[in-house]
Amino acid sequence: MAVRLRVAARSALTDAIANGTMDALARPQSVGAGDVTYGIDAPTEHVLDRWLEEVARHEPISLLTEDAGWRHRGPNGRGGSRELDGFDHGGPRVVVDPIDGTRNLMADLRSAWSVIALCGPGEGEPSMSDVEGGVLAEIPDSRGAVARTLRATIDGRVRLSHERLEDGALISDGTWRVDDDDRADHGYFPFFRYMSDMRPEIARLEAAFFERLARLEKAEIRNCYDDQYISNGGQLALVTLGTYRMIADLRAFLARRRGTPTLTCKPYDCAGAILVARAAGCIVTTPEGGNLDFPLDVTTPVSFVAWANARTRARLEPHLRAVLAES
Repeated sequence: MAVRLRVAARSALTDAIANGTMDALARPQSVGAGDVTYGIDAPTEHVLDRWLEEVARHEPISLLTEDAGWRHRGPNGRGGSRELDGFDHGGPRVVVDPIDGTRNLMADLRSAWSVIALCGPGEGEPSMSDVEGGVLAEIPDSRGAVARTLRATIDGRVRLSHERLEDGALISDGTWRVDDDDRADHGYFPFFRYMSDMRPEIARLEAAFFERLARLEKAEIRNCYDDQYISNGGQLALVTLGTYRMIADLRAFLARRRGTPTLTCKPYDCAGAILVARAAGCIVTTPEGGNLDFPLDVTTPVSFVAWANARTRARLEPHLRAVLAES
């Protein structure tokens, strides 16, 4: 499925560039169950619709997407599929965000990612704690020649592959594990500041965090780099790969604290990515450092902090918790 989603999104992008119709990719098409659907999203949603029908002809399945919410389908006994009443059908429960990072990709600015979370059978809506497998599949911009895919396997390991986009050939494939470096500088330590109304508050927390790192950890702050990647899946992929040493998305946490809503990460953006990151050895928690669990739906706001490894968490998390408590 991930390959089909990548091909659909990339084809839409490259065709638009060739035809001079880039504006159509960024044009809102509709408001789905969880977010706005843009022109570039439509081809991947069609791929998912076809995939759901193909699977449901042979076995029951529940699928969550941001445009349609949960759908339950299974065989109709005549070679086709039918709608089912709910989750209690004995088949898998799957969450898919076909393009996480739409705003980057539709401008041909940066890779997006397909984020897939796999849950076993169950009688009701699953939560993050039910996720058993995950896939993070890169959708590069038009200049990219190679795509990365991270898969969390049933044995708890992560496989990292590189595939050539021209012909789909596999360049490399192997087991991936995070490093154990706990450095407090010379790396990327982003605080995600997507919504303009929250930027001043997040910037104050960020400044206080790095002041503590400079004072108490002797960090070289000029070598603590920032990166505003509009893709929670992409952020978690970069933590998993060791490029980011941490990522803090505090939007939902701060919105709850001040009692006003804002645009936040949703479960379909991050569930599969969180499973992949954890399986590789990253630590992903609530902003306060607690267990991160949430229902897999299209509405629940999610905040998280991801650390590159356990040693990084042990060294840096006390400083984040201190500035959150003081703010």
